[in-house]
Amino acid sequence: MSTLYDFETELELATVEVSLYKLVVFNDDVNTFDHVIATLCHVCGHSPEQAEQCAYIVHYKGKCTVKNGEWEKMAIMRNQLCDAGLSAEVTD
Repeated sequence: MSTLYDFETELELATVEVSLYKLVVFNDDVNTFDHVIATLCHVCGHSPEQAEQCAYIVHYKGKCTVKNGEWEKMAIMRNQLCDAGLSAEVTD
């Protein structure tokens, strides 16, 4: 007797619900563009171009979601951004 592989059951077993959270950086009148860009590259792993785009969005829109991910990772990055003098928070 041959057994058919049940892909649907396997998919159900492999599916893990992960809530993604947003790491948001806010505009301030203290930090320079260069500092924000360098910090986003260092903390979030952005390319210089991506970090620069985020910095401009923060400047002109007041805030920017710079990263999405699991709570623990976003909280660590938020702390690092805040330690570097940026204003940031994790939202759902």
